[in-house]
Amino acid sequence: MSAERVDFFISHAGSDRAWAEWVAWQLTEAGYQVELDVWDWAAGDNFVKAMSDALDRCDRVVALFSKAYFDRDRYTTEEFTAAVLHMPGKEEGRLLPVRVEDVPEADMPALLRPLAARNLFGMAEDQARRELLEAVRGPRRPDQEPVFPGHGTPRAFSRLGAPGPQLPGSMPRIWNIPARNPGFTGRDVLLVAIREPLQAGGKTVAALQGMGGVGKTQLAIEYAHRFAGTYGLAWWVRAEQAGLIGQQFAALGSAMGVEAGAGTEAVRSAVLGELRARGRWLLVFDSAEHPRDVRDWLPGGSGHVLITSREPGWGQIADPVFIGVLAPPESVVILRDRVGGLSDVEANQLATELGNLPLAVSQAAGFMGETGMPAAEYLDLLKTRAAKLLDKTPPESDQRSLAAVTQLIADRLAHDDPAAAELANMCAFLAPDPIPGDLFTGAAAELLPDELAARAADPLEWRSTLAKLTRQSLALIDHRGILLHRLTQAILRDRLTPAQAAATRSRAEAIVAGNHPGDASDPATWPRWARLMPHVLAIDLAATDEYDLRELACGAAWYLLKSGAVRESRDLADGLYQQWKDRPGLNDRSGPDDHHSMWAASILAYAFRQMGDYEKARELDADTHERNRRLYGDEHPRTTLISASNLANDLRGLGDAMAAHDLDEDTLARRRRVLTDDHPDTLGSASNLAADLRALGQVQAAHDLDEDTLARRRRVLGPDHADTRLTARNLDADMRVLREADYDS
Repeated sequence: MSAERVDFFISHAGSDRAWAEWVAWQLTEAGYQVELDVWDWAAGDNFVKAMSDALDRCDRVVALFSKAYFDRDRYTTEEFTAAVLHMPGKEEGRLLPVRVEDVPEADMPALLRPLAARNLFGMAEDQARRELLEAVRGPRRPDQEPVFPGHGTPRAFSRLGAPGPQLPGSMPRIWNIPARNPGFTGRDVLLVAIREPLQAGGKTVAALQGMGGVGKTQLAIEYAHRFAGTYGLAWWVRAEQAGLIGQQFAALGSAMGVEAGAGTEAVRSAVLGELRARGRWLLVFDSAEHPRDVRDWLPGGSGHVLITSREPGWGQIADPVFIGVLAPPESVVILRDRVGGLSDVEANQLATELGNLPLAVSQAAGFMGETGMPAAEYLDLLKTRAAKLLDKTPPESDQRSLAAVTQLIADRLAHDDPAAAELANMCAFLAPDPIPGDLFTGAAAELLPDELAARAADPLEWRSTLAKLTRQSLALIDHRGILLHRLTQAILRDRLTPAQAAATRSRAEAIVAGNHPGDASDPATWPRWARLMPHVLAIDLAATDEYDLRELACGAAWYLLKSGAVRESRDLADGLYQQWKDRPGLNDRSGPDDHHSMWAASILAYAFRQMGDYEKARELDADTHERNRRLYGDEHPRTTLISASNLANDLRGLGDAMAAHDLDEDTLARRRRVLTDDHPDTLGSASNLAADLRALGQVQAAHDLDEDTLARRRRVLGPDHADTRLTARNLDADMRVLREADYDS
């Protein structure tokens, strides 16, 4: 756009683009100079600068008022703020409001409520055009002549032979698009993302891709209705069964008055030829299975095509547009609008548990609104009877329920590829977080069903199996792993018989346990622990009687502790300890004497110690130490001596340095005898005893012990090990105290 002044800048929300184009066209036809972002700003322009420049060079701003226009996060807020400022030498404001949607006054900023706005919606096109032009001419123009004379050339576009857009909201004569969803909310960014490439004139085919339930079909319907005025023909084709596309094109040909011969090829040739000869048409292929099913039915030419599909891989014939879940605020708006008395907290809880999946949110809102079910009851049922609950659609809805859609896909996959279906079912018992692929490819072969084990051992077969999950839209696959939506998981679990569910859960848990990342004391294991943790926590660890799962549970609590998540470690260890200590052990010992119960108690005590609660830590460690002495003797290196060292740490934290000293001294002597002088645990006891000596004022003795420990740790662990560096710092502290003592004397 040049720097010349213009009469009007059109300010609009992205979702009102069809209105913006219609208004800009009418004003240009009337001879005004108009600037419209989607016409005049090039891709890559600095948006903020372009908007600022436009506001500087325009005489007035035509603001298209709608609900979307007044969303607080939209740039239009800044536009109308700038527009109402007075220009130097002018008495009036610059803002010219016209309403393209019925906006409650309460939804408008207080600053704009007093302004008189003309309505353009709900009327015939000729009347809307008159209203617009009367609004821009206005009853008065102080201190200057009206803008119209001498400004531009009337009917500028018509002289070029360009067809103008129809009034937004008006329907094409040839039209079979399904009814609009009155509860459709948000998605403005996606609607613009679909519209922009189609208007740009490159590929005129857009493929809306995404998992079941994300609202691809509803988005296509909303697009068709919202931009209906820009098309002279809009036709909906149900493409799930490719063999029926020809019949639907025959119906389109009949509606257009096309005479076609008998047979699919004759219909295709005649209808596609007619479409290519026309302009401004829209075809929607809904629920297409594969590009090959629709490729031969794409007309080309100047019309637009939308394709909705769960399948990826449309890039060769279309601009793919990935459709994800709703933004959380959009889910909350839908729920609050349709469920009376729902609080923000309840709406947010529902949105989270529903995973912001549009179909699930819509179903929940409809069902709760129809039945009066409280949010707490719905949330409870969602956890226990998800599939049944998600099969409840509002009576007036003609959509298939989320449960029905997902079960149909799962049934088809089970018939076509049982091994892939088994993989999906196992993933359903893990967390709704990325599942590392090597969880399965690295698992022992006996943990997987035979066919799936064979595929997991072959990289090509494994990737082909994953592709089947994405093609059926049960999962997303990327560099992070396999991702299933939480509601998809719930429905897959619920469709299994109790026996099947128990067996599948057990297999999934065994696979997780078989991928133990190793000792969390080693930071090198932490990245693997981080990837595995969501799936570890998805297992009911406290209730398990499986040895490997209990090992994994304690390892997970230890990982959280060592990696700095102390409170999370405390909570996990506490839950494990409280349940395990009251249950029979796995080794014929009572619950509190079970190895894993005592391990969980030790981790819990460690967490309390890290949090400064030394008394709670001492109580747990004293109990664990006495049990270890009774069960394993006074010198067992992996139980009794570890619990003795832990208890000494608690005593030191409580200020009882002498008791800590005596226990550490005894533990050090036993470890030297049982483990040798250079064992890392022995060196740990030596470092602890030096700390006791330092606390008791025996700094020279602490210095001598730290000096010996540092030399051994450098030799055994290396100079850069964390324990080596800790001892070096302790020795420096000893030396500073001794130097200060020499100086004072």
